Amino acid sequence: MKLPTTIRSTVNEAIDVYLILLKILVPTILLVKALESVGGIEWLGNLLSPMMGLLGLPDAFGVVWAATMMTNIFTGLVVFASVAAEQSLSVSQMTVLGILLLLSHSLPIEGAVAKRAGVPWRATLMLRIGGALLLGFLIHGYYSVSGRGTERVSLEWLPEQEQDTMWTWLASQLQTLVVIFFVILALVVLLRVLRAIKFEQLLHRMLAPPLRLLGIGPNAANVMVIGLILGLSFGAGLLIRDVDSGKMSARDSYLALCFLGLAHSMIDDSLLIMVTGGDIIICIFARLVFAIVTVAVLSRYFGPRSPLVHETGVK
Repeated sequence: MKLPTTIRSTVNEAIDVYLILLKILVPTILLVKALESVGGIEWLGNLLSPMMGLLGLPDAFGVVWAATMMTNIFTGLVVFASVAAEQSLSVSQMTVLGILLLLSHSLPIEGAVAKRAGVPWRATLMLRIGGALLLGFLIHGYYSVSGRGTERVSLEWLPEQEQDTMWTWLASQLQTLVVIFFVILALVVLLRVLRAIKFEQLLHRMLAPPLRLLGIGPNAANVMVIGLILGLSFGAGLLIRDVDSGKMSARDSYLALCFLGLAHSMIDDSLLIMVTGGDIIICIFARLVFAIVTVAVLSRYFGPRSPLVHETGVK
Protein backbone atom coordinates (compact mmCIF):
# COMPACT_ATOMS: atom_id res chain seq x y z
CA MET A 1 0.00 0.00 0.00
CA LYS A 2 1.41 3.40 -1.02
CA LEU A 3 2.23 5.91 1.71
CA PRO A 4 -0.41 8.54 0.75
CA THR A 5 -3.07 5.83 0.67
CA THR A 6 -1.92 4.50 4.04
CA ILE A 7 -2.00 7.98 5.59
CA ARG A 8 -5.47 8.66 4.17
CA SER A 9 -6.77 5.31 5.41
CA THR A 10 -5.30 5.88 8.88
CA VAL A 11 -6.78 9.36 9.22
CA ASN A 12 -10.18 8.13 7.97
CA GLU A 13 -10.13 5.32 10.53
CA ALA A 14 -9.32 7.80 13.32
CA ILE A 15 -12.11 10.10 12.14
CA ASP A 16 -14.61 7.22 12.15
CA VAL A 17 -13.74 6.34 15.76
CA TYR A 18 -13.75 10.03 16.76
CA LEU A 19 -17.19 10.65 15.26
CA ILE A 20 -18.58 7.71 17.21
CA LEU A 21 -17.34 9.28 20.44
CA LEU A 22 -18.29 12.82 19.41
CA LYS A 23 -21.95 11.84 18.97
CA ILE A 24 -21.88 10.61 22.57
CA LEU A 25 -19.64 13.20 24.21
CA VAL A 26 -21.16 16.48 23.00
CA PRO A 27 -24.78 15.88 24.10
CA THR A 28 -23.62 14.41 27.41
CA ILE A 29 -21.29 17.34 28.17
CA LEU A 30 -24.14 19.80 27.51
CA LEU A 31 -26.55 17.79 29.67
CA VAL A 32 -24.12 17.68 32.59
CA LYS A 33 -23.54 21.44 32.33
CA ALA A 34 -27.30 22.03 32.38
CA LEU A 35 -27.71 19.83 35.49
CA GLU A 36 -24.84 21.63 37.18
CA SER A 37 -26.44 25.01 36.41
CA VAL A 38 -29.73 24.07 38.11
CA GLY A 39 -28.05 22.70 41.24
CA GLY A 40 -28.11 19.01 40.34
CA ILE A 41 -24.64 18.36 41.76
CA GLU A 42 -25.45 19.98 45.11
CA TRP A 43 -28.67 17.97 45.34
CA LEU A 44 -26.80 14.72 44.61
CA GLY A 45 -24.14 15.69 47.16
CA ASN A 46 -26.76 16.14 49.87
CA LEU A 47 -28.21 12.75 48.94
CA LEU A 48 -24.80 11.07 49.27
CA SER A 49 -23.71 12.83 52.48
CA PRO A 50 -25.27 10.28 54.92
CA MET A 51 -23.25 7.49 53.25
CA MET A 52 -19.94 9.20 53.96
CA GLY A 53 -20.07 8.39 57.67
CA LEU A 54 -20.22 4.65 56.87
CA LEU A 55 -16.88 5.06 55.10
CA GLY A 56 -15.25 7.12 57.84
CA LEU A 57 -15.47 10.36 55.83
CA PRO A 58 -16.91 13.79 56.69
CA ASP A 59 -20.47 14.37 55.44
CA ALA A 60 -19.24 17.33 53.37
CA PHE A 61 -17.41 14.91 51.09
CA GLY A 62 -20.74 13.88 49.60
CA VAL A 63 -20.61 16.90 47.29
CA VAL A 64 -16.99 16.03 46.34
CA TRP A 65 -18.07 12.58 45.21
CA ALA A 66 -21.16 13.98 43.47
CA ALA A 67 -19.09 16.51 41.52
CA THR A 68 -16.65 13.78 40.51
CA MET A 69 -19.39 11.41 39.40
CA MET A 70 -21.05 14.07 37.27
CA THR A 71 -17.86 15.57 35.82
CA ASN A 72 -14.33 14.26 36.43
CA ILE A 73 -11.63 13.78 39.06
CA PHE A 74 -10.07 17.20 38.40
CA THR A 75 -13.36 18.96 39.14
CA GLY A 76 -13.84 16.74 42.17
CA LEU A 77 -10.46 17.82 43.54
CA VAL A 78 -11.35 21.48 43.02
CA VAL A 79 -14.53 20.93 45.05
CA PHE A 80 -12.46 18.99 47.58
CA ALA A 81 -10.18 22.00 47.94
CA SER A 82 -13.14 24.17 48.87
CA VAL A 83 -14.49 21.85 51.59
CA ALA A 84 -11.30 20.29 53.00
CA ALA A 85 -9.13 23.32 53.75
CA GLU A 86 -10.19 23.36 57.41
CA GLN A 87 -10.31 19.57 57.80
CA SER A 88 -7.76 17.34 59.51
CA LEU A 89 -7.65 14.25 57.33
CA SER A 90 -5.76 10.96 57.54
CA VAL A 91 -4.13 8.76 54.92
CA SER A 92 -6.89 6.20 55.40
CA GLN A 93 -9.60 8.78 54.73
CA MET A 94 -7.89 10.06 51.60
CA THR A 95 -7.40 6.51 50.34
CA VAL A 96 -11.08 5.67 50.83
CA LEU A 97 -12.10 8.94 49.15
CA GLY A 98 -9.64 8.14 46.36
CA ILE A 99 -11.34 4.79 45.75
CA LEU A 100 -14.73 6.51 45.47
CA LEU A 101 -13.34 9.00 42.93
CA LEU A 102 -11.38 6.41 40.94
CA LEU A 103 -14.22 3.93 40.54
CA SER A 104 -17.08 6.34 39.90
CA HIS A 105 -16.09 9.46 38.00
CA SER A 106 -17.35 10.97 34.72
CA LEU A 107 -20.36 8.66 34.85
CA PRO A 108 -22.58 10.55 32.37
CA ILE A 109 -19.90 10.48 29.66
CA GLU A 110 -18.34 7.10 30.37
CA GLY A 111 -21.74 5.55 31.02
CA ALA A 112 -23.02 6.86 27.69
CA VAL A 113 -19.96 5.46 25.91
CA ALA A 114 -20.44 2.10 27.66
CA LYS A 115 -24.14 2.13 26.71
CA ARG A 116 -23.20 2.57 23.05
CA ALA A 117 -20.85 -0.41 23.41
CA GLY A 118 -23.59 -2.62 24.90
CA VAL A 119 -23.44 -2.06 28.67
CA PRO A 120 -26.81 -0.73 29.92
CA TRP A 121 -27.01 2.22 32.29
CA ARG A 122 -28.33 0.08 35.14
CA ALA A 123 -25.31 -2.21 34.94
CA THR A 124 -22.86 0.72 34.77
CA LEU A 125 -24.36 2.48 37.79
CA MET A 126 -24.62 -0.69 39.86
CA LEU A 127 -21.09 -1.74 38.99
CA ARG A 128 -19.34 1.58 39.48
CA ILE A 129 -21.30 3.25 42.28
CA GLY A 130 -22.05 0.01 44.09
CA GLY A 131 -18.48 -1.18 43.51
CA ALA A 132 -17.06 2.10 44.84
CA LEU A 133 -19.16 1.88 48.00
CA LEU A 134 -18.31 -1.80 48.58
CA LEU A 135 -14.58 -1.43 47.96
CA GLY A 136 -14.45 1.81 49.96
CA PHE A 137 -16.19 0.09 52.88
CA LEU A 138 -13.76 -2.87 52.70
CA ILE A 139 -10.72 -0.57 52.68
CA HIS A 140 -12.17 1.48 55.55
CA GLY A 141 -12.64 -1.79 57.45
CA TYR A 142 -9.06 -2.82 56.72
CA TYR A 143 -7.71 0.45 58.10
CA SER A 144 -9.99 0.30 61.14
CA VAL A 145 -8.94 -3.26 62.03
CA SER A 146 -5.23 -2.82 61.29
CA GLY A 147 -4.92 0.60 62.90
CA ARG A 148 -2.89 1.79 59.93
CA GLY A 149 -3.29 4.96 57.88
CA THR A 150 -3.71 7.28 60.87
CA GLU A 151 -1.02 9.72 59.71
CA ARG A 152 -2.30 13.21 58.94
CA VAL A 153 -1.99 14.40 55.35
CA SER A 154 -0.81 17.85 54.34
CA LEU A 155 -3.28 19.90 52.33
CA GLU A 156 -1.02 22.90 51.74
CA TRP A 157 -1.03 22.10 48.02
CA LEU A 158 -4.75 22.88 47.74
CA PRO A 159 -5.38 25.47 45.01
CA GLU A 160 -7.60 28.48 45.41
CA GLN A 161 -10.95 27.87 43.80
CA GLU A 162 -11.46 30.02 40.70
CA GLN A 163 -14.80 31.08 39.29
CA ASP A 164 -15.50 29.18 36.08
CA THR A 165 -17.25 31.33 33.46
CA MET A 166 -19.27 29.97 30.55
CA TRP A 167 -16.54 31.02 28.12
CA THR A 168 -13.71 29.36 30.05
CA TRP A 169 -15.83 26.22 30.37
CA LEU A 170 -16.58 26.21 26.63
CA ALA A 171 -12.91 26.75 25.75
CA SER A 172 -11.91 23.92 28.07
CA GLN A 173 -14.41 21.51 26.51
CA LEU A 174 -13.37 22.39 22.95
CA GLN A 175 -9.73 21.91 23.87
CA THR A 176 -10.53 18.51 25.36
CA LEU A 177 -12.42 17.41 22.23
CA VAL A 178 -9.50 18.45 20.00
CA VAL A 179 -7.02 16.58 22.19
CA ILE A 180 -9.23 13.48 22.08
CA PHE A 181 -9.02 13.40 18.27
CA PHE A 182 -5.23 13.53 18.22
CA VAL A 183 -4.99 10.87 20.93
CA ILE A 184 -7.26 8.61 18.87
CA LEU A 185 -5.19 9.29 15.75
CA ALA A 186 -2.01 8.38 17.66
CA LEU A 187 -3.65 5.17 18.92
CA VAL A 188 -4.74 4.14 15.42
CA VAL A 189 -1.22 4.76 14.11
CA LEU A 190 0.27 2.79 17.02
CA LEU A 191 -2.06 -0.16 16.46
CA ARG A 192 -1.21 -0.23 12.76
CA VAL A 193 2.50 -0.21 13.53
CA LEU A 194 2.10 -3.00 16.09
CA ARG A 195 0.12 -4.99 13.54
CA ALA A 196 2.78 -4.43 10.86
CA ILE A 197 5.64 -5.66 13.06
CA LYS A 198 3.56 -8.62 14.31
CA PHE A 199 3.69 -7.37 17.91
CA GLU A 200 -0.10 -7.28 18.07
CA GLN A 201 -0.22 -11.07 17.67
CA LEU A 202 2.38 -11.46 20.43
CA LEU A 203 0.34 -9.16 22.69
CA HIS A 204 -2.76 -11.27 22.09
CA ARG A 205 -0.89 -14.47 22.97
CA MET A 206 0.60 -12.91 26.10
CA LEU A 207 -2.75 -11.64 27.36
CA ALA A 208 -4.80 -14.67 26.32
CA PRO A 209 -4.36 -16.57 29.66
CA PRO A 210 -5.38 -13.66 31.99
CA LEU A 211 -8.20 -12.69 29.65
CA ARG A 212 -9.39 -16.30 29.59
CA LEU A 213 -9.54 -16.15 33.39
CA LEU A 214 -11.95 -13.23 33.00
CA GLY A 215 -13.94 -15.02 30.31
CA ILE A 216 -12.83 -12.52 27.65
CA GLY A 217 -11.49 -13.43 24.20
CA PRO A 218 -7.99 -12.40 23.01
CA ASN A 219 -9.39 -9.92 20.49
CA ALA A 220 -10.04 -7.55 23.40
CA ALA A 221 -6.32 -7.37 24.28
CA ASN A 222 -5.63 -4.06 22.51
CA VAL A 223 -8.68 -2.38 24.02
CA MET A 224 -7.86 -3.63 27.51
CA VAL A 225 -4.29 -2.30 27.40
CA ILE A 226 -5.39 1.09 26.02
CA GLY A 227 -8.21 1.39 28.55
CA LEU A 228 -6.02 0.44 31.50
CA ILE A 229 -3.43 3.07 30.59
CA LEU A 230 -5.34 5.90 28.90
CA GLY A 231 -8.95 5.55 29.99
CA LEU A 232 -12.32 4.00 29.31
CA SER A 233 -13.47 6.41 26.59
CA PHE A 234 -10.44 5.82 24.36
CA GLY A 235 -10.61 2.06 24.81
CA ALA A 236 -14.38 2.05 24.29
CA GLY A 237 -14.12 4.06 21.08
CA LEU A 238 -11.91 1.38 19.54
CA LEU A 239 -14.04 -1.34 21.11
CA ILE A 240 -17.23 0.02 19.49
CA ARG A 241 -15.46 -0.02 16.13
CA ASP A 242 -14.39 -3.66 16.61
CA VAL A 243 -17.89 -4.74 17.67
CA ASP A 244 -19.53 -2.94 14.74
CA SER A 245 -17.07 -4.59 12.33
CA GLY A 246 -17.62 -8.04 13.86
CA LYS A 247 -14.02 -8.34 15.07
CA MET A 248 -15.11 -8.60 18.70
CA SER A 249 -18.14 -10.36 20.15
CA ALA A 250 -20.73 -8.40 22.12
CA ARG A 251 -20.02 -10.65 25.11
CA ASP A 252 -16.31 -9.78 25.08
CA SER A 253 -17.26 -6.11 24.69
CA TYR A 254 -19.58 -6.25 27.68
CA LEU A 255 -17.05 -7.93 29.97
CA ALA A 256 -14.16 -5.74 28.80
CA LEU A 257 -16.19 -2.57 29.47
CA CYS A 258 -17.19 -3.87 32.91
CA PHE A 259 -13.52 -4.47 33.73
CA LEU A 260 -12.41 -1.09 32.42
CA GLY A 261 -15.23 0.62 34.28
CA LEU A 262 -13.54 -0.48 37.50
CA ALA A 263 -9.90 -0.30 36.39
CA HIS A 264 -8.95 2.33 33.81
CA SER A 265 -6.42 5.18 33.64
CA MET A 266 -4.50 3.27 36.27
CA ILE A 267 -1.43 5.50 36.21
CA ASP A 268 -2.48 9.14 35.87
CA ASP A 269 -5.69 8.93 37.92
CA SER A 270 -3.94 7.04 40.71
CA LEU A 271 -1.16 9.65 40.79
CA LEU A 272 -3.80 12.35 41.37
CA ILE A 273 -4.99 10.46 44.46
CA MET A 274 -1.41 10.07 45.65
CA VAL A 275 -0.99 13.86 45.49
CA THR A 276 -3.91 14.23 47.91
CA GLY A 277 -2.19 11.92 50.41
CA GLY A 278 -3.95 8.65 49.56
CA ASP A 279 -2.05 5.36 49.41
CA ILE A 280 -1.37 4.78 45.70
CA ILE A 281 -0.33 1.15 46.23
CA ILE A 282 -3.64 0.26 47.87
CA CYS A 283 -5.58 2.23 45.26
CA ILE A 284 -3.94 0.42 42.33
CA PHE A 285 -3.80 -3.04 43.88
CA ALA A 286 -7.33 -2.92 45.32
CA ARG A 287 -8.84 -1.69 42.04
CA LEU A 288 -7.13 -4.38 39.97
CA VAL A 289 -8.04 -7.22 42.31
CA PHE A 290 -11.60 -5.97 42.70
CA ALA A 291 -12.00 -5.63 38.91
CA ILE A 292 -10.57 -9.10 38.26
CA VAL A 293 -12.77 -10.81 40.86
CA THR A 294 -15.90 -8.91 39.82
CA VAL A 295 -15.54 -9.58 36.09
CA ALA A 296 -14.52 -13.21 36.68
CA VAL A 297 -17.78 -13.66 38.59
CA LEU A 298 -19.75 -11.80 35.90
CA SER A 299 -18.28 -14.00 33.16
CA ARG A 300 -19.55 -17.10 34.96
CA TYR A 301 -22.95 -15.42 35.10
CA PHE A 302 -23.09 -15.23 31.31
CA GLY A 303 -24.86 -18.51 30.74
CA PRO A 304 -27.58 -19.04 28.11
CA ARG A 305 -30.27 -18.28 30.69
CA SER A 306 -28.49 -15.32 32.22
CA PRO A 307 -30.67 -12.26 32.86
CA LEU A 308 -27.75 -10.15 31.65
CA VAL A 309 -27.97 -11.85 28.27
CA HIS A 310 -31.72 -11.39 28.26
CA GLU A 311 -31.42 -7.71 29.19
CA THR A 312 -28.63 -6.69 26.82
CA GLY A 313 -28.79 -9.22 24.04
CA VAL A 314 -25.13 -10.07 24.67
CA LYS A 315 -24.03 -13.37 23.16
